[in-house]
Amino acid sequence: MPAVFTTPPPLDAGGRVAVVAPSRPIDESQLDRACARLRDVFSLDPVVFESARRDWEWLRDNPAARAEDVMQAFEDPSIRGVIAATGGDDQLRVLPHLDPARLTASPTRFFGFSDNDNLRLFLWTHGVVSYGATLHPTLTVDPELHPYVERYLRRAFFERSIGVVEPAPEWTDDWFDFDTEAPREWRDNPGRTWRGDERVTGRLWGGNFSVVKWHLQTGRYLPDPDDLDGAVLALETSEDVPLPREVRYTLRAMGERGLLERFDGLVVGRPRTHAPGLEWEPPADYGAQLRAAVLSVLDAYNPDATAVFDLEFGHADPTVPLPLGARATLNPAVGRLRID
Repeated sequence: MPAVFTTPPPLDAGGRVAVVAPSRPIDESQLDRACARLRDVFSLDPVVFESARRDWEWLRDNPAARAEDVMQAFEDPSIRGVIAATGGDDQLRVLPHLDPARLTASPTRFFGFSDNDNLRLFLWTHGVVSYGATLHPTLTVDPELHPYVERYLRRAFFERSIGVVEPAPEWTDDWFDFDTEAPREWRDNPGRTWRGDERVTGRLWGGNFSVVKWHLQTGRYLPDPDDLDGAVLALETSEDVPLPREVRYTLRAMGERGLLERFDGLVVGRPRTHAPGLEWEPPADYGAQLRAAVLSVLDAYNPDATAVFDLEFGHADPTVPLPLGARATLNPAVGRLRID
């Protein structure tokens, strides 16, 4: 892995945070709500860049402009954080327009997940730690910000590390209706599932399953395989809710390429089990089927890896802004995950 990883300095109360759209835009009402929460809850000063005001057609046709907004935000000495508006499905097209020298010359805390894991994996390859949160949905859903989300966002904004990631007391994957603002149904957290008994520590690499698969397919932005030795693979399956066998196929291909065996650990986010417009109906035991698919590949290619499932990151709520590039310590003996 890169000889040195840089964790960009924390933000300060009253600090300026750039709002950019390296993926898709969000509605003006969602933008206003998220910016208000940055100001009112976290005492941050959001600075909305041009890309975040553009419509999707313009962003689709101008990937270089999206990249330029990100680089200018990193280079602005008055800005300590950069947060993506939301995810999408084409940020891979932005990466060729990024100049790593401009991003690494003044490392800045970048916040994004889902499609933004493209940019975060790019930053990983160049030794910069980045965080998993976006304006939408992280700062827009629910009538009030969930206290678990607020707690860990505060750590990501203002502290050097995330620390121990405690289980959330509840979870949901209900879709939030912005028209009615109706409260979502929250369910008791059934807990995490651990595999293995070895305590391991390694830098987090991965993120959204679709993005990881794209990077494996293109091969343009992958780190040197040796750089992954001892790392911890992070995976979450997003609102795409892929068939468990598709996840198994991809991990199997990683195994055949000699990549999967390089990881000492694996962390898997609690999966969404439904989303509007899905082309199939996930079964009630989707999470168990997904876990079984992943475990079958680990058993074949990396039997000594320590793994933990149903963590609070990804597209089910509430979430921790999991920082790619940070050191994760998995301690199955006490059921604890710590991120430094």
